[in-house]
Amino acid sequence: MNILVTGAKGFAGRNLTESLKALRDGKDRTRPALKINEIYEYDLDSTPEALDAYCEKADFVFHLAGVNRPKENAEFMAGNFGFSSTLLEKLKAKGNTCPVMLSSSIQATLIGRYGQSDYGKSKLAGEELFFAYGKETGAKVYVYRFPNLFGKWCRPNYNSAVATFCNNMANDLPITVNDPATELELLYIDDLVREMLDVLEGKAHRCAYDGLTPVENEAGPYCYVPTTHKVTLGQIVALLERFKEQPETLAMPEIPAGSFAKKLYSTYLSYLPKEKVAFPLKMNVDDRGSFTELLKTEKCGQFSVNISKPGITKGQHWHHSKWEFFIVVSGHGLIQERKIGSDEVLEFEVSGERIEAVHMLPGYTHNIINLSDTEDLVTVMWANEIFEPGKPDTFFEKV
Repeated sequence: MNILVTGAKGFAGRNLTESLKALRDGKDRTRPALKINEIYEYDLDSTPEALDAYCEKADFVFHLAGVNRPKENAEFMAGNFGFSSTLLEKLKAKGNTCPVMLSSSIQATLIGRYGQSDYGKSKLAGEELFFAYGKETGAKVYVYRFPNLFGKWCRPNYNSAVATFCNNMANDLPITVNDPATELELLYIDDLVREMLDVLEGKAHRCAYDGLTPVENEAGPYCYVPTTHKVTLGQIVALLERFKEQPETLAMPEIPAGSFAKKLYSTYLSYLPKEKVAFPLKMNVDDRGSFTELLKTEKCGQFSVNISKPGITKGQHWHHSKWEFFIVVSGHGLIQERKIGSDEVLEFEVSGERIEAVHMLPGYTHNIINLSDTEDLVTVMWANEIFEPGKPDTFFEKV
């Protein structure tokens, strides 16, 4: 399959083409049914001759090119309708009736605040052009009305508030929010790309529109991405502030699979300058070695790393309710646990050459001993709760 992507250097185009290349090159094996040969990347610096050649050979067209921020409003119609017309005329001239996908906008509904949108009018004109083309040629047409997009590689200070907020927060620049209660409907770029690959496999999600809302309908004229997120500007900024604080607090907010928070965090990280990609951690060092907290979570405890020098014993304490995993990743050691009030000692010889997790049981005093005379013992530790100095639930007692 040969695929033409217009607007290939734009935000959506770049993410799509990189995903297509991964499939073509066998780096992504999640869609074995997709066999991709050539990917034709068309953008502003491409030649008309290149477009001619692409339109002759393409087996599928993703039309993502468009004008978002012109110098004059007239450029909306020229860029969004005019180039669409050129593209379709070239396909017709080549006798190529391959499927075509159009990237439109929810503004094309011309409803509410979009009623006088020149951008929306140009997008609607493009939609009508594609529908007419489908009826005339019999080509399959997939028209998507996208809401606001966000994700990696989106240009800040252009047409995405999320990109601007992420970039500014990551680079210590000011953010202006006039009304924190303003709600946005947002589509994450990976969800968009996933839908585009579904289209290639003949699994597009069809819909009709009830005002601004897509309603699933297998016979509907439009297509849509089922997963979007409705969030306020205030919620976005609050999350970004927590992400920014993470190197100081080590606290990771909840980021469940598929959540907006998870997708926003990935987006935020993509804007970090080099000097923020790495950050120091506080090492608590003494003559026995060191102990360093790595990460704290809201509901799943915290991670730390412990380094014990040769011959050193650490621990010698127990907890009422707290429990832990000790995972030795380097060195050779011995973990001992004894139930409070008992003389029986459980022993576990551990080594970085055979990594395993050992439970530190509630109600058992425990320690970890470096058995090596020369090597440090490195242990990754997880506790089921964040350490609170005022309520440590930690009591000294030798094993």
